[in-house]
Amino acid sequence: MKQHRLAAAVALVGLVLTGCDSQTSEVELKSPAQKASYGIGLNMGRSLSEEGMDDLDSKAVAQGIEDALAKKEPRIKDEEMVEAFTFLQNRAQERMVALSKETAEAGKKFLEENGKREGVVTTASGLQYEVIKKTDGAQPKASDVVTVHYEGKLTDGSVFDSSVARGSPIDLPVSGVIPGWVEGLQLMHVGEKYKLYIPSELAYGEQSPSPAIPANSVLVFDLELIGIKDQSKEQGQDQSAAQ
Repeated sequence: MKQHRLAAAVALVGLVLTGCDSQTSEVELKSPAQKASYGIGLNMGRSLSEEGMDDLDSKAVAQGIEDALAKKEPRIKDEEMVEAFTFLQNRAQERMVALSKETAEAGKKFLEENGKREGVVTTASGLQYEVIKKTDGAQPKASDVVTVHYEGKLTDGSVFDSSVARGSPIDLPVSGVIPGWVEGLQLMHVGEKYKLYIPSELAYGEQSPSPAIPANSVLVFDLELIGIKDQSKEQGQDQSAAQ
C-alpha cells in the first residue's frame, strides 16, 4: 500500500466524518449526495479496517478536512505526515504478514487432519476430495467447457461464493480455473458431486483475490458437474447464425 493511497483513503473517509462530534442518528441520508457520501465513508472505512487501519482517529481526520476546506495552515509538518504514513504502512504490512503466516499454518493443520478422515482422498498434488454422489457419466478433458453448480467456503464454514445461492449454474473452461479445480473437474463424471479441499498453492497462494479470501487460504468447494458442453455443436450453431 503506497503512502498516497493511504492519504487519499483517509481524506475520503474524512469527507463523511466532518462534524463527527454529532451523533450518527442526526446525520441525514436523504439526498443522493448524502447517500453517496455515506457510501464513500462506509466503503473506505471497511477498506482501511481490512488493511489494519482500524485505529485511525476520526476526530483528527475530520479536523484535517476542516482545516483544508478553511485553507488553514497544516497543524503538523509534511515530514511528520510522511513519517506517520510510513509507520502505518509498515505496521499494516507486518499485520498482513502475520495473518498470512497464521492462515497458512492453520490450513496445513486442517489438511493433515482432514486427510485422515474416511472417504477423503489425497492426490499427488495435495488436492483432497471426497465423492458425495457417484455416477458413470463422461469425464471432462482440460480442453472442455463444463456446466457446474458450486459453493465455496473457507475452512471455518464461511461462504465466499455460491452459484447455488444465485440459483444459476455456470459454464466455464476446465483449463481456465484455479489448479485445484482443473484437477478436480477431470476426476469427476457428469452427474457427480464432489467436495474439494484445495490447498492454497492450488488456489490463490499468497494472493488475496478478495477480502473474503485471505492469503494462503485452504478453499472448500461443494461441486456438482452438471454437463460437458458440445463445442462442435455450438460452433456449428454460431456459424449458422452468422450466415
